[in-house]
Order: sequence, then C-alpha cells, then structure tokens
Amino acid sequence: QVQLVESGGGLVQPGGSLRLSCAVSGSIFSIYAMGWYRQAPGKQRELVAHITSASGGATDYADSVKGRFTISRDNDKNTVYLQMNSLKPEDTAAYYCNTVPAGRLKYDYWGQGTQVTVSS
Repeated sequence: QVQLVESGGGLVQPGGSLRLSCAVSGSIFSIYAMGWYRQAPGKQRELVAHITSASGGATDYADSVKGRFTISRDNDKNTVYLQMNSLKPEDTAAYYCNTVPAGRLKYDYWGQGTQVTVSS
C-alpha cells in the first residue's frame, strides 16, 4: 500500500530553518521524480521544489524559494528532504511531498502533510 509520510514541520521565527522529510513506502520510489508542494489557507497547492529520479539528481525551484530551499533524496532510504533556510512568514503553509507530476504513485493520493508556521 502506497504511503507518503511527511514530518519535520513546526513553528519557527522569521529567518529560521527547518528540515522536512518524506518517507515513501509501497512503491518503487527511485524511478519517480519527486517534489515538495505547499498549500497556504485559501490558496491553491503549488509545487515549490522538485528533483529528478536519481539521488543527487537535477533540481528546480519556484522563484519564491530559490536560493533558500534545497531538495534532496536518498533512494536507499526511500526518503525525500526539503531543507528550508531564511524562512519568511509567507512560507507558512502545509507542505506535502508527491511525485512530479503528482499522483503517479497512486492516483489522487496525498499524505497528511506537515505544517510549517513562520511567525515571531
């Protein structure tokens, strides 16, 4: 059974850092490009970072997080990470991982997400 389990969120002050993790089970993780998405209240979910299938693969970022966020993956551990530095209040959102495009592991499936709140 496919599962995406995100963790690592929390409350952090502006300028702070967090590292998110996403453990993937029930599928062949290594063949898929993966991404981190976020959804703020009242807004659509957006893709903020993505990485190709290989560990150490090519990465790409939304302009709003470029230079502050770093996505990585460990195919031996079936895990994808998001290192978030220099956090801003506008980064506040629920963060989710999924394939890119979303739903390739399981149609229309999302994990529970992890909440990131940036506030003083």
